[in-house]
Amino acid sequence: MTIPYTPPSYKSKAFNCPLCGAYADQIWFNAMYQDTGRNLFTNYIFLVYCRHCQKFSIWIDEKMVYPTSGNAPLPNPDMPEDIRNDFIEARYIVSMSPRGATALLRLAIQKLCKHLGEKGKDLNEDIGNLVQKGLPVKLQKALDNVRVIGNNAVHPGQLDLTDDIDTANQLFVFVNLICDSLISQPKQIDEFYLEKIPVTAKEAIDKRDGIDTTNNSTITSTSV
Repeated sequence: MTIPYTPPSYKSKAFNCPLCGAYADQIWFNAMYQDTGRNLFTNYIFLVYCRHCQKFSIWIDEKMVYPTSGNAPLPNPDMPEDIRNDFIEARYIVSMSPRGATALLRLAIQKLCKHLGEKGKDLNEDIGNLVQKGLPVKLQKALDNVRVIGNNAVHPGQLDLTDDIDTANQLFVFVNLICDSLISQPKQIDEFYLEKIPVTAKEAIDKRDGIDTTNNSTITSTSV
């Protein structure tokens, strides 16, 4: 499922670490340099220590320069591996090339549609079909606004000169939301049903729904 995400921001005391992904306290330290034997502190370079992973991000002039993933969230844990690879590569390059990151993320959405049983050729049609399967209608409108679908859609994998860091950050969120709606949530429901519902209750539910558990067929009644 989609994990609540607080993006890194300048001087914030807690956010999701760009290195380990955990929401944790962040301790800000001024970088120090020496000049004629004196220790001097900068007011524009900071090392930010994550209490969870005990590693540092680096910020210059109020912007994070390391790691280069910027404010991008980590991928949904249920994301298929080939799509996850595109997502992670987009995270690595988003600060240096937002256009390259958005091209990868549009490609990831195309792959995700195919993974979910769609053709992966016409994203507008695929997303419409996924809405029928439970994808929020508002997400369909959001994908139209960032030119993934609709009349002004950019072809998956192609660079668009108008794409910027804000567009990339929205697409990171949207890819995770699609995974959450159509992969994580159904998986969570299935796991709860299998692990928490007693066998007798399952049998009663199956009987109510007309399911023959002996051969996985639906029971139909005929009048005599």
